[in-house]
Amino acid sequence: MRLSLTTEEQLDYLKKGCVEIIREQELQSKLTRATQRGQPLRVKAGFDPTAPDLHLGHTVLIRKLKHFQDLGHIVIFLIGDFTGLIGDPSGRNVTRKQLSKDEVLANAETYKEQVFKILDPDKTVLDFNSRWMSVLTSEEFVWLASRYTVARMLERDDFANRLKNNQPISIHELLYPLVQGYDSVALQADVELGGTDQKFNLLVGRELQKEYGQEPQIVLTMPILEGLDGVQKMSKSLNNYIGIKESPKEMFGKVMSIPDHAMYRYYELCTDLPIWKIDLMRQDVSDGKKHPKEAKMQLAKFIIRDFHSMDEANRAEEEFNRVFQLGLAPERIEEKWLQARPEKVRLTKLIAQLGLASSVAEAHRLIEQDAVSLNDQRISNVKADLDLAQPGSFILKVGKRRFLKLVVNGSS
Repeated sequence: MRLSLTTEEQLDYLKKGCVEIIREQELQSKLTRATQRGQPLRVKAGFDPTAPDLHLGHTVLIRKLKHFQDLGHIVIFLIGDFTGLIGDPSGRNVTRKQLSKDEVLANAETYKEQVFKILDPDKTVLDFNSRWMSVLTSEEFVWLASRYTVARMLERDDFANRLKNNQPISIHELLYPLVQGYDSVALQADVELGGTDQKFNLLVGRELQKEYGQEPQIVLTMPILEGLDGVQKMSKSLNNYIGIKESPKEMFGKVMSIPDHAMYRYYELCTDLPIWKIDLMRQDVSDGKKHPKEAKMQLAKFIIRDFHSMDEANRAEEEFNRVFQLGLAPERIEEKWLQARPEKVRLTKLIAQLGLASSVAEAHRLIEQDAVSLNDQRISNVKADLDLAQPGSFILKVGKRRFLKLVVNGSS
C-alpha cells in the first residue's frame, strides 16, 4: 500500500500521459479522503472482447490501471461480455458487426490470460458486465433508459456525424453508452479510465451515478496510441499493431520500424520511464549525443521485458543486430517441408501460399522492390521459378524480417 504518499505525489504520478481529468479537483479530494480513511479508490476500465488478442494500444489504459494499483487502489478490469454483444459505436461511421455470445466468451478467455502480463493478479478484481446486465429486469432497463434523452445522446460526435450524413444508427447502438454508464453504477466506481474516443460514454456513467444517488466518478482519458506508421490509430484491421503475445523477435523488429518521432510517444505511453528522462533522451538525440536507433533499441527492450523477460529482450536485440546490421540469417529459422515435384513452381505463387505475402500481386511487388532473395541471391525476375524436382533446402527471405527454410523431400 502506498496510500501513505501525499495527495500531490499520487496526483503527479497518475497524471503522466493523461489527456484530461474530469474533474481534477474532485480526484484530488477523493485521493485525500482515501489517504485519511485508509480506504482505497475503486478504479475501473472496461474492455469489450471483440478480438482475441490485445495489442500495445490496449495496454495504455492497462498501464494506467497499474499506476493506480501501485498506489494501493482497487483496480477493476471489466470485461464487457454484455456490451461486446452490442458493439461500441465509438469512432465508427457504420454499425459494428455483432458478435455471437460464443465468440465474445472465447475472446474474453484470452483477455484474462493477457491482462496479467501487466496487472498484479492478486490485486486485480476481474469482472464481467453480464453479471448485472443479464439479470436486469425489463422494468429496470426501461427506468435506466428514461434517465437520458435522445437529444443528449445525439450530441455525441459519432452519432451526430452519421445523422448529418444520412447514415443509419441502430437503436441498440444508442443503448451502448447507457449500458457502459450503468457498469459504473453497478461497480460504484470512483474513477473510470478510457481513451479519448470514450469520453462521451465515461461522462454518461458520471451522470447516471448521480441519478442513482452515488457520488459521480472521476473521468480520466488517455490518448490513442498511433500504430507503426506513426499516424493512424493502432489497429489490427490496419495491420499497424504490436501484439502483446507476439514473439520477442517480432516485437523488436516492429518497434524498430516505427518513425523516429513516434518513439517518444511510445516511451511515454508504453513504459514507466519518467517524463524528465524521456525529455532528456529527446534532447540528447536532438543534440547528436545519442543516435535515434540506440534510443529505439532501448525502447524495444523495455517493451519486450514487460511482456516476456529481460533475457529474451537481450536475445531479440542480438538477433536484430545479426540480421540487420551484419546481414546474416537468424540463428533459428522456421522450416517448411515441401514434397518434391517434377514441375517448377512460380516463386510469387509460392510466397503467397506460404503466407509471406498477402497475395501473388503483393509478392510480385516485393520482387520489384528487391525485397526477395533465395540463398542470399536477390530475385529480380517476377517470373522466376523454383525447381523442386530434387531433395534439398533453400533459405527464402521476404522483406526485412521474414525468413523461411524450405526443405524439399524426396519423391514419395
